[in-house]
Amino acid sequence: MAILCLSAGEPIERDTLRKLLWPGRYPAQAKASLRQCLLNLGKVLAPLGRDVLLVTRSSVAIRTDAIMVDLREVSAPDRPILVEFDLGEPFAHWVAARRAEIERTNPIGDRPPIPARLIDRPADRRGVAILPFRSASPSGEQDYFTDGMVDELITALSGVAGLQVAGRTSSFHFRDSTMTPAQIAAALGVSHLVEGSVQRQGEKVRIHVHLVDGASGFELWGSRFDGVLDDIFELQEAVARGVTEALAAALGIALQPPVVGNLTHSKQAYDLYLQGRTLNARLFGDGVMTRAAELVEQALAIDPDFAEAWVLLGDVHQRMGIYLAGYDPGEASMRMAACVRKALAIKPGLGHAYGLLALHEFARNNMVGALDLAFKGYEVEPNNPAVTVRIGGLLLFCGLTRRGMEFLDQAIDRDPADGRHYMVRSAGQLNLGRIDAAVADAQRCVDLGFPSVWLGVALAAAGEHERAVEAYQQSRYAIASSIPPPSGTGPMPPAMIDAYWDVAARGVCSGKPEDREAYCRTLDFLHLSMQDKEHQAITLPAVFMGYAEMLFKTIGTRITLQNLACLMSIWTKVDPMCQIWQHPEFIPFAQRIGMADVWEKYGWPDLLPMPSNRA
Repeated sequence: MAILCLSAGEPIERDTLRKLLWPGRYPAQAKASLRQCLLNLGKVLAPLGRDVLLVTRSSVAIRTDAIMVDLREVSAPDRPILVEFDLGEPFAHWVAARRAEIERTNPIGDRPPIPARLIDRPADRRGVAILPFRSASPSGEQDYFTDGMVDELITALSGVAGLQVAGRTSSFHFRDSTMTPAQIAAALGVSHLVEGSVQRQGEKVRIHVHLVDGASGFELWGSRFDGVLDDIFELQEAVARGVTEALAAALGIALQPPVVGNLTHSKQAYDLYLQGRTLNARLFGDGVMTRAAELVEQALAIDPDFAEAWVLLGDVHQRMGIYLAGYDPGEASMRMAACVRKALAIKPGLGHAYGLLALHEFARNNMVGALDLAFKGYEVEPNNPAVTVRIGGLLLFCGLTRRGMEFLDQAIDRDPADGRHYMVRSAGQLNLGRIDAAVADAQRCVDLGFPSVWLGVALAAAGEHERAVEAYQQSRYAIASSIPPPSGTGPMPPAMIDAYWDVAARGVCSGKPEDREAYCRTLDFLHLSMQDKEHQAITLPAVFMGYAEMLFKTIGTRITLQNLACLMSIWTKVDPMCQIWQHPEFIPFAQRIGMADVWEKYGWPDLLPMPSNRA
């Protein structure tokens, strides 16, 4: 594969490959070896879903549009290419010639930086993913407890300097997966996997843990840990230390011991907390978030000093304000802020709490304060992808796309199976004019099970209007329930919902002026009739259709947890969205909502021309 990549897409004769790789074999044997090698390589590349190899009867090559070769990394002076392979003189001469050619055409000082969006999985990453453990409970009633043990193990290892740990969402994406360990490790960009099981019987807990090599799938280490609920945090720390020591041995490096704090003095409160966290992770489902809030509130009634439970309750209120129809997002923001302030008063080092409080301040038009809080969260908890993606999103909202993308890439690198990260980055790709990348990220978001209207918008920007209309309509099945009906009316019947989403999808994605005009008039009606006149059902399509006047009188009146995300899509050159930032009233709008204050402290927007009169 290295030979093919370093040949820059030029076909290599089969006879040349045979002589390079099997110099001492008879021609018939070498032919058979090459044939089998290409067969195996094709199987390895098959999951990519496209033909990477171009194989003929006389030659072999790769498709250069399917593979990106990072010559700057593989030809660094301290790591010459293919130096670890000794296959004879013909191979050595070929490698020397290629190395000289690379240095001639790509001198070290002239090599351009690699586009950040192409660096998704560092090849030398010392990373680990803790996969969901098996629960010994046949009925599944203890699954939440088992998931909680994995959550705490992820948190503990994430605090170990020098170790990259895949985020929870990505690890749990592979629950009950039929993929091989090597395939999972490759998908998550890690070198090792941790598997295990949890058995809970009354007060006793038994945890089996195994460290697996991500390349070979072989078990490198395994151990059993026994404890009781009264000492559950000591048990978790013992497991985390055992895994860390095994990883250090496998990687050949020194790692500091992880620390697991005592979250609460009450095992009952901890049990309720784990149940609430499991429900909150589901996000969608009737009554899920309400029940999650009830469970966490019960835990806090038992132990009011349970800081992590206060953060979780704040996160539940945040999600309720976004996704739960009829729950006032302003009230949700106030409750969220109250919860996280209590958490930070107890334990100041909770990065996610700062990120949630940043959302509250953003909704209060204190956008500078919001970014200050988000960066504070990153300072205390830099390895948490939820913290990192929060900064990236806030920067996108304010037009600082290039800077925001750095943090979004970090979040995806740590948590590559969280669809919401790809949704935000898709908007960023569109802002930077990377239309194909925007489509790919939006599709990845949908493939990971998170509905995204941004797929339709990206496809429309790519000129694929029919696909765009269909993709936009598909999101209705997950988010229609979050749209309240107009004041004084009941839920819309199915036929009316179908008609509405048809008008919406065509208005945003068809590219036809008459469809856009029809949907703008629909938004006018919704703005008049809905109780929540700043609902994202109005603000988000207003952005997508470049309906600046509607955006200014909605977001310009009140920013909420629910509608603030639409701001990340106003910063693009794509018509008609670009009509918003090009509108003569845009600068006064930005000053009114506090966005212009961000530009004074954090830098001018990437796309917006700086005015000659800053006043």
